[in-house]
Amino acid sequence: MIKLTDDDFLRLVAYMKTNYGINLEKKRVLIEGRLSNYISGRGFKSFREFIDFAFADKTGKETMQLVNKLTTNHTYFLREPEHFEYLKSTVLPYLERTVKDHDLRIWCAASSTGQEPYSIVMTMDEYFGAKAGMWNLKILATDLDTDVLKKAKAAVYTEDMVKDVPADWLRRYFTKLPDGTYQVIPKIRNMVEFKQFNLMDKIVCTKPYDLISCRNVMIYFEAETKNALINRFYDVTKEGGYLFIGHAESAGKATRYTYVKPAVYRKISNKK
Repeated sequence: MIKLTDDDFLRLVAYMKTNYGINLEKKRVLIEGRLSNYISGRGFKSFREFIDFAFADKTGKETMQLVNKLTTNHTYFLREPEHFEYLKSTVLPYLERTVKDHDLRIWCAASSTGQEPYSIVMTMDEYFGAKAGMWNLKILATDLDTDVLKKAKAAVYTEDMVKDVPADWLRRYFTKLPDGTYQVIPKIRNMVEFKQFNLMDKIVCTKPYDLISCRNVMIYFEAETKNALINRFYDVTKEGGYLFIGHAESAGKATRYTYVKPAVYRKISNKK
């Protein structure tokens, strides 16, 4: 196995932190484990040789492969179920009452392999039922990793991956394929628009969001990076709209969002 030198480790840590806000200072074993075989398989004899090659690639393809290898994408359907219960019991009823043009604006900002955005649209489809056709329920789902976005768009999951899906959802929203895997049905797949996006970049949108879900990714960010991102989220959240974050995360004491409950915040400008 190719060993990671101190200099190469620091170069990679600095690159990921500067360009993507991801702090890998305590992830040396992860970096070495994920990249060593990949680097040797590409014919490079050292980390330095590969890093020099990747950083010199003007197309950005090599650095994107580097990012894909180093980002963590652990997720599953209905992860942290309290969010989906709250979405159905509180957020969607509020939006049904207040969104007069029936155009819901929802952004899943760290979609990984798709289980979270599909869980959101299945919850929405179940909530609206026969009224779903009257609403624009399509959501935006973004991720930094282009490899996981391809898997998310394909929407094919192993039996183990769908073990947390309620039985009625499995019947209604999935098709069992000949190889024993399960694919999300076209109706639900078409409700999610997947795009590659770096959360360090400026957020541009035509209309503010009713709900932004950015769960279990900010734990890899330093406080300054996290706070700046939450401020950018706030600026593109509709008045009265919501922010969901991971239960191991906090929006911080200085946030302009109003705390609602663990991992749930709301934009209420005129606080009384």
